[in-house]
Amino acid sequence: MSSYGPDRRAVLGGAAAVAAGLVLAGCGDSDDGEKKPAARKKGEKVTLTFWSWVPGIDKPVDLWNSKNPEVQIKLEKVSAVNGAQYAKMHAAIKAGNPPDLGQIEYPVVPSFLLDNGLLDLTNYGAAKVKGKFEGWQWEQSVFGDAVFAIPQASGPMGLFVRQDLFEKWGIEPPVTWDDYEAAAKAVRKKGAWIETFAPTNGNRFAGFAWQAGARWFGSADDTWTVRIDDEPTRRVADYWEALVRQKLIKTIPDRQNAWYKDIQTGDMAAWVGASWGDALLVGNAPKTTGQWRVAPLPQWKKGGNASANWGGSTTAVFRKTKYPQDAVDFAVWLNTDPQSIKLLIDGGYGWPSAKQGWTKADMEGQRDFFGGQRYSEVFEEAGRAVDTSWKWGPATDTLYQRFGDAFTKALGEGSSFRSVLTTVQKQTVADLKAKGLKVESG
Repeated sequence: MSSYGPDRRAVLGGAAAVAAGLVLAGCGDSDDGEKKPAARKKGEKVTLTFWSWVPGIDKPVDLWNSKNPEVQIKLEKVSAVNGAQYAKMHAAIKAGNPPDLGQIEYPVVPSFLLDNGLLDLTNYGAAKVKGKFEGWQWEQSVFGDAVFAIPQASGPMGLFVRQDLFEKWGIEPPVTWDDYEAAAKAVRKKGAWIETFAPTNGNRFAGFAWQAGARWFGSADDTWTVRIDDEPTRRVADYWEALVRQKLIKTIPDRQNAWYKDIQTGDMAAWVGASWGDALLVGNAPKTTGQWRVAPLPQWKKGGNASANWGGSTTAVFRKTKYPQDAVDFAVWLNTDPQSIKLLIDGGYGWPSAKQGWTKADMEGQRDFFGGQRYSEVFEEAGRAVDTSWKWGPATDTLYQRFGDAFTKALGEGSSFRSVLTTVQKQTVADLKAKGLKVESG
């Protein structure tokens, strides 16, 4: 194993496999003997490229650049539509010219390890900053003893509601999923829709399954287990299929033009989203100021308290960077410096991973939009209710595409959502095996 990174010795087969240096297929040519880059000389000026799609990310980058004339960050915005950013990053790794740093969500960190694309940060001070971050979020990018990204934010889930419409129609915000179905019926009678089942949004569907108790991936020794077609996920699939079949919910993609129009006009009166959704609604439906509220995620059982995470990102450093220490220093600063965190919060990037440097009040910059509600308390409670035993598996970006294709096909053909789970289960097992991983199907 080179001193620069874990070249062909992959890090994805579970802790025991990491220790053994499990070799994966598809990781590219061996870089054994690759030397760790020399540290930047004092006074030397360098520029690091950073690919990100986070709203308002330019402001903390500008702040860094104003304070660090020797290490400048060149920000390049990348599209986050349907995983376009990750396709671009994977292509850059393959071509040998990735950026120095990249915005990578927790679920897809493992897929970049399969590409042998990320730098192991343990030799660059990562261990010293572990205590600055929420433990479960830190662990999302840890494999064995290696750390591959600095946490940035999470996305505890909740229910955004057009309170004015619900009050006008005499509908209570739903507490359970049964209540949600009843609310959907009531909203539909008024000529509107409660929201959409977005067929291409595998990330949100994963959040629903997570809340219901599913655990899609697990690992022991050098073997992965895949259990996408499990009972909790079937329950979720059956539930949303029933809403679709009853014509109680739309099936358009979310966060695209038609969806934004429906949010703006009140044609959709609610949205199951995440903490970062406040800025998204404010930015795209400004004329609805004061009309929204945030409620907890509906529960499967009355009195329950289970939540999930939708989204959440890291700042990762790519192996090919010529200045790894400077890149790591920026990644840590970006996600721990109080001024940077404040700017990120103002931009709407999610729920901070850092334990300090911000307050709940900082998370309520949009209180006027939500009628003065202290809505951060809803997401704070949701964050505490997330079962942190959930782990992501390899090739999750491909998994999302599989879900999108399968749900779209099922809606077009009128086939069951359970058939989607059967299909994606088989495809995911095949995808992992094709990458040289040992897999057991649940």
